[in-house]
Amino acid sequence: MTRSDQPFDIALLQDRLDRIARALERLAPEPRPVNDFAAADAFIWQPAQHWLAPVPRVNKVDIGLLRGIDRMRNTLQDNTRRFAESLPANNALLWGARGMGKSSLVKAIHAEINTEVGGILKLVEIHREDIDSLPELMTLMRDASWRFIVFCDDLSFDNNDTSYKSLKAVLEGGIEGRPDNVIFYATSNRRHLLPRDMMENERSTAINPSEAVQEKVSLSDRFGLWLGFHNCSQSEYLDMVAGYAGHYGLDIAGDDLKAQALEWATTRGARSGRVAWQFIQDLAGRLGHRLDD
Repeated sequence: MTRSDQPFDIALLQDRLDRIARALERLAPEPRPVNDFAAADAFIWQPAQHWLAPVPRVNKVDIGLLRGIDRMRNTLQDNTRRFAESLPANNALLWGARGMGKSSLVKAIHAEINTEVGGILKLVEIHREDIDSLPELMTLMRDASWRFIVFCDDLSFDNNDTSYKSLKAVLEGGIEGRPDNVIFYATSNRRHLLPRDMMENERSTAINPSEAVQEKVSLSDRFGLWLGFHNCSQSEYLDMVAGYAGHYGLDIAGDDLKAQALEWATTRGARSGRVAWQFIQDLAGRLGHRLDD
């Protein structure tokens, strides 16, 4: 029997075609996910996929539980409300002590104002290491009918990090500038976002030291609103603890709550909103009480 006389094997042909199709699928790039601003109230920017990943449930606390930061809360509320109503508003830098509710305040205010304006205000979180992709993100949001708070938590820059230049251009500079429907909020432990030794190195090596340092410091100047958060007093700390205990209905006498809260803060060597919340979690666990909203 010659080769041409051999029977035709359809199953073998189909198997080979399937293998070729699978190989081509592996070689082809995956389609980009479609950005849907209506999918959620909050998103996380993923620059590798050019995608705003929806966040179904934001990890936040009720704004009424944020104690000891009344002035900062009121100022950021007013600024955010004006922005949501298409009025002039400033980019905001929340800087200062750790654990005092900087990022919690941004998320809580977004939730509050977004409810007031009917859901048109979106919160977009960008990670610090993705700052250099900000221009691309701004282009994506520029023509949208929504309004966006771009939020970067714990923003700072290390030596030899030049991505801060992308942030400077987006906040105020550049030909196009910041879109009217976008505002930028950031939290940081540093008021000037850059380490002191970085600015000192610039001063010692630059031809014109004052101009070099001024360029670094001017990054913070791009934020029209500076809100400083400082370590809380003992009374403010106890007020935070009492607020949490009352909100969640923890069954404990006031004197016992105060004594245990102070002991907890002493062992941690700090008083802050974060320490107060950690104490409440420990207390609720010992009381067998769930912390469900």
